[in-house]
Amino acid sequence: MNKTTIHELELWAYKIRKTALQTIQTAGSGHIGGSFSIAEILSVLYFNQMNVDPQQPDMECRDRLVLSKGHCSPTLYAVLALRGFFPPEHLATFRKIDSDLSGHVEMHIPGVDMSAGSLGQGLSAALGMAMYGKNRGSDYRVFCIMGDGEIQEGQIWEAAMAAGFYQADHLIAFVDNNKLQLDGTLEEVMSPYPIGDKFRAFGWNVIEIAGNDVGQVAEAVELARVMTGKPTVIVADTIKGKGVSVFENQVRFHGGKPTEEEWELAYAELEDKITKLEGCCNG
Repeated sequence: MNKTTIHELELWAYKIRKTALQTIQTAGSGHIGGSFSIAEILSVLYFNQMNVDPQQPDMECRDRLVLSKGHCSPTLYAVLALRGFFPPEHLATFRKIDSDLSGHVEMHIPGVDMSAGSLGQGLSAALGMAMYGKNRGSDYRVFCIMGDGEIQEGQIWEAAMAAGFYQADHLIAFVDNNKLQLDGTLEEVMSPYPIGDKFRAFGWNVIEIAGNDVGQVAEAVELARVMTGKPTVIVADTIKGKGVSVFENQVRFHGGKPTEEEWELAYAELEDKITKLEGCCNG
């Protein structure tokens, strides 16, 4: 991947963050930390890797995405709006009582392939989609993004066992390993480590990367696409709240609300990074 493409994908990641932050601020609530940690993953998927068409959101041959950590809807809604699935102005209705943009992703929104709410269910849904496509001879891939705290759920491991047994090579999963969940660090609450070894034990191809590095994310997806006979999990080492120094590695921003001063600092930092990246892309 050339430097221009890398800078463009980094720029999209920060635009996704800024759009998501505006969405959360307008609503007065929303999950900042886990939304920001997956911005690079969504940037790579929607602006570089996935076969999707905003004009035909339900086309049969499209790649699918299941955001199993569905409370991180601000970033998925942001990337869908920026990609053209629906007007960005619609984000202002996020979490309003009469809006279709609820706090957890729902599949009646163009571009959303699976509703999410209760954690732990997304990998099962993604596996079903992947097996359906494989059995029909389709070549689309199904992506699933899970939280690292989410994989404490037992249903994740039932799906992992089934995917390995049935050689579901159309399935590409991400674990957003940002190391924090609602009540503290993963190691304090209930450690899932070593994550990669657990998936290997169920017959998965495991790729471990720096998940906030767009080049590594893209390379991992390309490797996963050509894997045969095994599902792939990309264990992405990320930073919760990535991109805004006041948010990074702070448990309180799992779902907590910033102060007025923190809002201002966040926007100033995002604007500065966007301006610098635009200079790189235009230079």
